[in-house]
Amino acid sequence: MNGLLMGDGSSHILNEDSLKFNSDFPATVFVLNPPYSAQGNGMIFVKKALNMMKSGYASIIIQSSAGSGKAIECNKEILKNNTLIASIKMPVDIFIGKSSVQTHIYVFKVGEKHDKKSIVKFIDFSNDGYQRSNRKKASNNLKDVDRAKERYEELVNVVHYGKNYLNLIGEENYYEGTIDPENGADWNQSAPINTTPTLKDFQKTISDYLSWEISTILKENLGLGICLR
Repeated sequence: MNGLLMGDGSSHILNEDSLKFNSDFPATVFVLNPPYSAQGNGMIFVKKALNMMKSGYASIIIQSSAGSGKAIECNKEILKNNTLIASIKMPVDIFIGKSSVQTHIYVFKVGEKHDKKSIVKFIDFSNDGYQRSNRKKASNNLKDVDRAKERYEELVNVVHYGKNYLNLIGEENYYEGTIDPENGADWNQSAPINTTPTLKDFQKTISDYLSWEISTILKENLGLGICLR
């Protein structure tokens, strides 16, 4: 992360400290996987990169704790000039062989302050359709076992256009909500669980109780019968 890549990826490479580089970044799309050991789980690099851009979109994959309390100050600064449009929970084994940390992808619209009323798409993409292994001598440690390519295409559409494009991901893994730009620790949300009891819940409770009551009576009568003999 001490080097900064510009231009077409080969004609202009600068071997400098990217955190001290002061210039506009001539890009409208930005993708980053910063070192998690850096300040704010690496969000310091994200803040720097976004500050160098004027417009466009940015996508980062980073340790989930960066969005739930480990990078509060960086996150609040980022949201002063950028809008979080999607928060995507990734499979826990996505970096198998290197690390086993939980990660999220955060997608931003660059150059627009995050409004507290802005809708954020929260997507649980824990099942991305791939099966991963860490066999050193294997020719292929990544296998498509559940329509992975289709799932990733769907994810892109859901981020862009919303829940109308949900299919393989499932509605239970999608939630639209808001975040507080002054919080910085509420980027990893999930759909709220409805805990209101239903008639079915009540019926099951009564059924379980009656089963327990009958079982208790039978055991007591069986014990009494043994004593009488």
